Amino acid sequence: MRDPRMSAIGKGLKRRGRLMVQAVSPPKRTLNAMPAQRPAQDDYVAPRAPRLVKSPVFVLSSVRSGSTLLRVLLNSHSRIRAPHEMHLRTLHVHLSREFTAEAMKALELDKDELEHVLWDRVLHIELSRSGKDVIVDKTPPNTLIWPRLHRCWPDARYILLLRHPGAVITSLTQRRTDPDPEEIRAEVLNYSEKLEEARQNLDVHVITYEDLTAEPETVTRGICAYLGVDWEPGMLDYGSKDHGAFRPQLGDWSSTIRSGRIQSARGADTEVELPPRLAELAEAWGYPAG
Repeated sequence: MRDPRMSAIGKGLKRRGRLMVQAVSPPKRTLNAMPAQRPAQDDYVAPRAPRLVKSPVFVLSSVRSGSTLLRVLLNSHSRIRAPHEMHLRTLHVHLSREFTAEAMKALELDKDELEHVLWDRVLHIELSRSGKDVIVDKTPPNTLIWPRLHRCWPDARYILLLRHPGAVITSLTQRRTDPDPEEIRAEVLNYSEKLEEARQNLDVHVITYEDLTAEPETVTRGICAYLGVDWEPGMLDYGSKDHGAFRPQLGDWSSTIRSGRIQSARGADTEVELPPRLAELAEAWGYPAG
């Protein structure tokens, strides 16, 4: 007959063995388990890493201000690559584990600087593929993050493209299927405030959409002088060049831009009443009051 004391000792040893195995084994994961919450990043700010593109060019403008026309005119130059809207600000880096931020900090990097390196690499790839030496990004929402662009590329150059706010409001209203007048005015005001901030704080080359369509040679000659390249007559014949597809989210896709011809800008609708601040900004930009 088995000794009860020996049986109890044996069970105790087995239990101790299971506990030791559990102690040294990694925790089991269940399917669809949520990752552990990453602790908030500290106030560390990484130094700027070297850039592959030293001095990119950004067109700062509101939506519906003629930036696609400007893009194709510039892209028609033998030295300037101006692709469709690249939306750099929507490219993000995700530090997915609790130790990732510390690992990057040891490399003198943080989330913002990792994103800057990514943005820079995207521009460099596009510029290298084109065989040109100047790259222009005309994405209008870049206007909303101009301080970060300036932090990313201290030597960047900026073309400030203005259009009468009343004309922008009219264009947005006509483009949208169910326009909300208050929402549109707020959107145009937001862009306009950021444009004015950039105008006051950056070394910018200012042009207007109205002048670009009325005197394209004069305006593009001024841009070329600002960028340090010779003006080329072929810039005005953008319809004879390949600029990629014109489609939503990548720029204007209307019949006007597809025509391949520079067409006169539509003026501001006199019936559109501007909020006081927008009227003030319009006047500051040289547009007639009222």
